[in-house]
Amino acid sequence: MESFNKESYRAGRRNAGALAICIAISSGGASAAETASAVPGGSNPTGASSAEGAEPAKGDESRNFHLGGYLRTWVSFNLQNHPETAAGDRWDPSMVRGALLLDGDLKTGPLSWKAVGRFDGEYKTTYLKRLEDKVRAATPGGPGSNMMDMYTQEQLRELYVDFAPTDRIKLRIGRQQVVWGETDFFQAMDIVQGYDFRWRFFLERESDELRKPLIMVNAKVDVPEADGNLQALLRPGVDRDFDIGNSYDLSGGRWALQPNKGIDLLAPGFLTNNYHYRDGDVKDPTGGLRWSGTAGPVSYSLAYLKTFNLDPVVNSAFVPFDERPKGALGDFVHPKVDLVGMTMNSYVPSIDSVLSTEITYTKNGNYNVGTNFLNGALPGFGGIKKKNVLQTMFRTDKNVNLQRFLGTSRPSFFSVQVFDKWIQSFDRRDDLVELAGYGAPVKQHTTLVTMILGLNYRNDTINPSVAVGTDVSNNGGFVSPSVDFAWGDHWRLKLEGDFFFYGAQKQPGQVEQSTHLFGTLANNDQLLLRLTWQF
Repeated sequence: MESFNKESYRAGRRNAGALAICIAISSGGASAAETASAVPGGSNPTGASSAEGAEPAKGDESRNFHLGGYLRTWVSFNLQNHPETAAGDRWDPSMVRGALLLDGDLKTGPLSWKAVGRFDGEYKTTYLKRLEDKVRAATPGGPGSNMMDMYTQEQLRELYVDFAPTDRIKLRIGRQQVVWGETDFFQAMDIVQGYDFRWRFFLERESDELRKPLIMVNAKVDVPEADGNLQALLRPGVDRDFDIGNSYDLSGGRWALQPNKGIDLLAPGFLTNNYHYRDGDVKDPTGGLRWSGTAGPVSYSLAYLKTFNLDPVVNSAFVPFDERPKGALGDFVHPKVDLVGMTMNSYVPSIDSVLSTEITYTKNGNYNVGTNFLNGALPGFGGIKKKNVLQTMFRTDKNVNLQRFLGTSRPSFFSVQVFDKWIQSFDRRDDLVELAGYGAPVKQHTTLVTMILGLNYRNDTINPSVAVGTDVSNNGGFVSPSVDFAWGDHWRLKLEGDFFFYGAQKQPGQVEQSTHLFGTLANNDQLLLRLTWQF
């Protein structure tokens, strides 16, 4: 049996990041710092930090300052018409976006400083103008009436300092990203931070680009006697309101869930984002502990985390939970949750594969209620119920030799992942919905299966891949072929197609009880081109 190539494995795992966001929408988040490199075998095009641990930035110790980053542009095209708009949308550009990211490292004596800033700008396409005009006519006065504000941003992505008070203790203090968990897909433990999905809801390759950095004290204590280290996180609660939880397109833009394009749910008379909810106030301190170690051939971690429910739930004005909402129909809130979990991974020579698992238990997960609330007019607005949730992930990653059959330049990466979310003490009479605004009831088990095959040609300068996935519990899924091109050290081009299938979709004004996760992405098939010049 061909021996497992670890470098090829790591490169393939980076390919796997391409679908992180798509699956994360069912549970809130996307992880894996290893997805930071956009091209297998290539250098990091983001210039961003590793987003893990409290290790100082590595590099040429003889240089006290280094500046890198990228210039990048995205262009995406609709492949389908949207029922919310009267005009034909097929082949219209949905995104023409540019970004400049600057990543600086500075060493001053025992202190290592990191700063990452990103400047995003967009051109208002004819398609976006149609959506904005519809918002202004139907639901004026909210953020969707000036839609480009949602897409144009100037962000201080990270600003922190690393230092080591002792040989065993390393500290990182400041605005940063921290990644916990074992999977690029179904995030269970990796909920330290939320994601901004407003400008691109899924499939952005680097999770670092979508993750919301937080101001934290991040301490790591090495314990070599036990072959491990203890990491402690303290978020003191000095972040901006927007920085907690996942942010979705609620204002009728290109990534509003079907059939909400052109409808601003945050307009006056509808809902608000409440980041100061009694049980989910952005000013409340949060944090956690994680032990990471090795036991023979097995790498493992054990963690506890108190954080905010990543996906917002609706505190309905009709059935308030804990406090009266401020919005006319209710508030989107992020109640706090407690999570304990474990991860394990190991290379198994007998099958020449890496096996991984992630198991988490979330206490008091939050679900909206009412599949037919107000005769189906407002599903999910019947209140909030707390349920404990057990989530599991099992994955196998393997290099497969397809050189003889497909002419690849090296063994190819293949991965299969199985995810399951199991609601404890499940009772159909609780009438929990899968997504607020949609009438489909959530099931006791939600199981998804995904597979990825990543190929490499011409010494990793041409890298096709294909990913497929299916929601076993509710029907639906996706197919996403892509190819990456690398020219020298600076130029990267990505071409990608994203295609969805589903059992049911919600039409504008329809009362339904059958639209699940992939049905909310109906009519969103697209083509994407992304060009990067990294420096």
